[in-house]
Amino acid sequence: MITNLHIKNIGIIDDVTINLNDNLNILTGETGAGKTLIIDSLSTLAGARFSKEMIRRGEDSSFVELCLFLPNHPDNMDGNIIVSREIWSNGRNLCKINGRMVTVNELKEFMENIIDIHGQHDNQTLMDTSTHIVLLDAFSGGLLENNKTEYLKLYEKYQEIESKLKENFGDDKEKQRRLDLLKYQTKEIEDAKLKIGEDKELESQKEKIANTQKIAENLQIANNQIDEVAIDAISTAIRSMEKIESFDESYTKSLGELKSVYYELQECGRTIGEFSEDVSFEDEEIEQIEERLDLIFSLKRKYGNTIEEILAYSEETNKEIEKIENLEEYILKLKQEKSEIEEAMTALATKLHETRKEKAKVLEAKVNEELRDLEMQNASFEVKINWEENKFRRDGKDTVEFLICTNVGEEAKPLTKIASGGEMSRIMLAIKTVLADVDQVPVLVFDEIDTGISGMAANAVAEKLHRIAKNHQVICVTHLASIAARGNYNYFIGKEVNNNKTTTQVKMLNEEETIQEIARIASGVITEVTLNHAREMRGK
Repeated sequence: MITNLHIKNIGIIDDVTINLNDNLNILTGETGAGKTLIIDSLSTLAGARFSKEMIRRGEDSSFVELCLFLPNHPDNMDGNIIVSREIWSNGRNLCKINGRMVTVNELKEFMENIIDIHGQHDNQTLMDTSTHIVLLDAFSGGLLENNKTEYLKLYEKYQEIESKLKENFGDDKEKQRRLDLLKYQTKEIEDAKLKIGEDKELESQKEKIANTQKIAENLQIANNQIDEVAIDAISTAIRSMEKIESFDESYTKSLGELKSVYYELQECGRTIGEFSEDVSFEDEEIEQIEERLDLIFSLKRKYGNTIEEILAYSEETNKEIEKIENLEEYILKLKQEKSEIEEAMTALATKLHETRKEKAKVLEAKVNEELRDLEMQNASFEVKINWEENKFRRDGKDTVEFLICTNVGEEAKPLTKIASGGEMSRIMLAIKTVLADVDQVPVLVFDEIDTGISGMAANAVAEKLHRIAKNHQVICVTHLASIAARGNYNYFIGKEVNNNKTTTQVKMLNEEETIQEIARIASGVITEVTLNHAREMRGK
């Protein structure tokens, strides 16, 4: 439900905050005081178009904010949601849901399941024909539930098979082209005889080749220093220690360590010498390394960033080749499975269709009865169900659309073709009254619902609004005392002039003020007689 509505700089509304309640909220007041502007503000928050001419004179922007309490909504944790929209004179829009910026379309999609507005600027879900089958099925109660659940399981499997069949690589020519390409790719990778890690080893060799001269020079220096300097120096040290080793055991130990170093150094020198012999590369060897690296780079560019990825791609390609080569058998199996599912789905869809036709007649009768109560004796509501022979939908093979005929002799038309705002509101009220228990939209707004009615029809409208308000929050602008008398909460919309500026004022009425407002609406004057009549209407 809406708990709070804040409107700023729309028409004559300067800055108004309205605290709304559940059940039936009635808005009455002076002509031109801004009642319709309040409905327009709600439409703006529901994603409707906004004319910059609606921005209050002298201001650069308009702002509307709505506080909602929806305890079961997935977009909130504590049940509270704040929705706002700010519009500037240059056309810029800023829409937010709980502080998160959204587009106008996202705002509209969010709000369409929260609020239905019936009046001059309709924005209700009943205008969306895709909701009609949902509402009819909900009206049908549990009669469809088991069949729909079973059908939906089959439908999802059906969609999965359809998707697989679309992946059959096209016609025979296309399949052969795909097969040739895959075989070429596989052969190219297999012929390369790749080994994991060989690219790193080749890169190391390539770097070594690029630094051959530097390596050779430094190996020669190291070798010369060992042979000509280090070994000679250690040999001299050994001979010197041999001359004195008999004088102390520690000298003998040091001599042994020197000899170990001497032998290790000789071994190191031989190793470095071998390095020097390996430094030179033949031109043919250099060319082979370059060619191998170029091949690996080319394969990486086509099939993966690493040798591991290239080999994995080859494995997947081989699987796809096997799948294509056995495609006829694979497709035949899918088509057989699809045919069996289609047969089962058709049987279930037929049951759904028959149940819908049966419940559509009940829905038509109930809505037409409500229309007669609303003094629309010539109106006729119709539920049109089309069976689509060659198409499966998520809800079966049916499309459902609500149609209305408002005059005898005319054909039934879609709800969007109804021109009169008041007429449309009463039609919507009739439908909503019947669907009140199954309609999941929590907030209903009615404007102009009392246009062209009085007497018993007005009483019927009041009764139906009161009935709907047991399951929904209803906000209704009215000029009729009989409707205002049924309100759970009544608000007076007035206007005042200050400093040559007209501004809208909103006041929630207490019980005595509500009685006075009903008396004013009923007769235009407040007397003891009209007050007593108002109390009688109010049931006080």
